[in-house]
Amino acid sequence: MPILEIQHLTHTYGVGTPFQRSAVEDVSFTVEKGEFLGVIGHTGSGKSTLIQHLNGLLKPTSGKILLDGNDIWAEPKKIRAVRFQVGLVFQYPEYQLFEETVYKDISFGPRNRGKTGEELDHAVREAARLVGLRDEHLEKSPFELSGGQKRRVALAGVLAMEPKVLVLDEPTAGLDPAGRDNLMANIREYHRHKNATILLVSHSMDEIARNVDRILVLKSAHILMSGTPAEIFARGPELLAAGLDVPQITKVAMALRDRGLPIDPAVYTVEALERQLLALKRGGAPC
Repeated sequence: MPILEIQHLTHTYGVGTPFQRSAVEDVSFTVEKGEFLGVIGHTGSGKSTLIQHLNGLLKPTSGKILLDGNDIWAEPKKIRAVRFQVGLVFQYPEYQLFEETVYKDISFGPRNRGKTGEELDHAVREAARLVGLRDEHLEKSPFELSGGQKRRVALAGVLAMEPKVLVLDEPTAGLDPAGRDNLMANIREYHRHKNATILLVSHSMDEIARNVDRILVLKSAHILMSGTPAEIFARGPELLAAGLDVPQITKVAMALRDRGLPIDPAVYTVEALERQLLALKRGGAPC
């Protein structure tokens, strides 16, 4: 059974007004336990509206969200419990920090979930470790930290609640290249360590290509395509025509193919392109 199942989801804003529009329309897909799913789409494609349904921040106009086979809106009074199970980290989450110390900020969620004493302390310290924060950071004010460290504090606050599903909305936005790489390394480590289910929304095709198992492409409130990174980036011209991007290395592969080299345009990592070029140099077929 999928951990998440979205069934014919539609969300319409401004119903009955001249401004009525559907941000997502008849969208259906599943997410398997332990899967790392990337979600991409241009601005206005419906990404943010979609992910806000996954933990009940928005209620569908029609359709269902199933978590472990159960409709999250079957009992509306229990929707708060869903938000502990599906952790959503918004873009620029550091702006939501508010406690006196990093420790207190990370502990806020698990404490509200009923954890106390050693159980709470373990949850806070384990979450901090997973995002690369050291013990010395825990007694500092979060506002004394760098932007990247603040981002880690906000992420740790969600991880400490031990959600079944982690939804990340542009987690590296605004960070420098080193900060982006470090934070994504922490997220990959969390995925491996916990066999976590993660949905990553990102505008960076390179970030998506390097990290996810499968990609969901949204366009104009609908799913345009879904598949592995190789399957999606093999359709590079279609992505570009839809106003989206492809990884830089895929652009290189496409350019080489346009110049007559028998390169697979589905290439999306430097290592894969290197293997193909070495195979051509040896006189064999690209692999």
